Amino acid sequence: MSPFEQHLTQTRRDFLATSSCGLGTLALASLLKQDGLLADDASIPANPLSTRLSHFAPKAERCIFIFLEGGPSQMDLFDPKPLLNKYDGQPLPDSIVGDAKFAFLQKDSATVMGTKRVFKKHGQCGMEISDLLPQIATCADDIALVRSMHTTQFNHLPGQLMLNCGESRLGRPSVGSWVTYGLGNLSQELPSYVVMVSKGRGLPGGSSTWSSGFLPSSYSGVMFRNGASPVLNLNNPDGITPDMQSASIRALNDLNRLQHKHIGDPEIAARINSYELAFRMQSSAPELVDLSGESQATLDAYGVNRIEPPIKSNLGGIGNYQTFSRQCLNARRMVERGVRFVNIIHASWDHHSALDPQLAHNCQMVDQPIAALLKDLKQRGLLDTTLVVWGSEFGRTALGENRKGFKKVTGRDHHPNAFSLWMAGGGIKGGQVYGETDDFAWHVARDPVSMHDFHATILHLFGLDHNKLSYRFQGLDFRLTGVNPAKVVKGLIA
Repeated sequence: MSPFEQHLTQTRRDFLATSSCGLGTLALASLLKQDGLLADDASIPANPLSTRLSHFAPKAERCIFIFLEGGPSQMDLFDPKPLLNKYDGQPLPDSIVGDAKFAFLQKDSATVMGTKRVFKKHGQCGMEISDLLPQIATCADDIALVRSMHTTQFNHLPGQLMLNCGESRLGRPSVGSWVTYGLGNLSQELPSYVVMVSKGRGLPGGSSTWSSGFLPSSYSGVMFRNGASPVLNLNNPDGITPDMQSASIRALNDLNRLQHKHIGDPEIAARINSYELAFRMQSSAPELVDLSGESQATLDAYGVNRIEPPIKSNLGGIGNYQTFSRQCLNARRMVERGVRFVNIIHASWDHHSALDPQLAHNCQMVDQPIAALLKDLKQRGLLDTTLVVWGSEFGRTALGENRKGFKKVTGRDHHPNAFSLWMAGGGIKGGQVYGETDDFAWHVARDPVSMHDFHATILHLFGLDHNKLSYRFQGLDFRLTGVNPAKVVKGLIA
């Protein structure tokens, strides 16, 4: 029987069986090719952002890390200290101050600076939070407030690198890069790691705080700007059609694959992935930041169109209220669409002077949208698997800053020995205060948490063992938590 006659006499069942096998094989081949795993096409490098298994079952799938650069004053926001007002204008004993180093404060003549803030208990847990954050306070039962953070750095750049990268020197990968390296991307249309920055006086470390360091560049944070065109150079030039762009990308990737076949540099795989992701983002990124589909109730909850109150000058810049609201709403939209790690960065909270008016202005800017974000995530069933973090590089001193040339003491200096941050969702046990400081928030009195402990805990929530997540660079196996002992803070985990 000829092949043609055999085809005509084939039963319907035979046809479906052979077709399904063939179609299934094609589908499998397509998936394998997508991740660069076809055995007969070794010239195609593996996708560096393909999804990978965690070391153990994760509690968090996504993270929104809100980095408020500069060092918000913990005793004016999260760590009430009644003795500040009792000893206002008096020096602290040498037994407390010791050999502490300061950025600007003149230790010999410095005195305690009181606070105008009023603290009340909130939620069923009775967490004490300042009157400057009334809306975040309504989320107290979802928050784990850590009052016992400490770090080794008292200047901004090294302190910010410690918070974001686990090391005070330039060139190390950020937390978001480590998480992306460990787990890959959940989305085919958007980056795994996105960064949004509000205008202000700027970051000393700039992009170093979200860099991939020595990891391949695929794991670096992608900056999303404010406005309808969130990513630079994403739109096609005039006269370039999508088909022309697609053909150009294919041609470039063919050349890159040939280069990879001869050199084997993993950065070439990162480049291929970046080109392909950028092409897909040409449609997904503008849709992401288009808020026209959100309800008016949602826009109002985040304060997207709110009016900023007047202030003469502010370190964090003027005109950021609506921007920060949009960034918080966009962060929710991002994690909904599979973005693994989102950084929201606002600068600056570095109040060496004019603490009261400027801290109040900044808090009013962030209080409403952050509270809305927590409640929105919870209402949508996303908070359980989305870790939300409020953090900064250090805190402020109980002593008022008496910098030379300042006629009046109105601010506080950098303080790395004891400060606060909080976490919510993503496997965190909310409704608790972890750790304690002394009467002047000068030293940690109970349950200290180092930066490396904090990082180990974040990785643990993602199902990653901080001792096992490493990358070989220049003959050494590097980890986010470094070589000194670090512990997962089990008391924070639900």
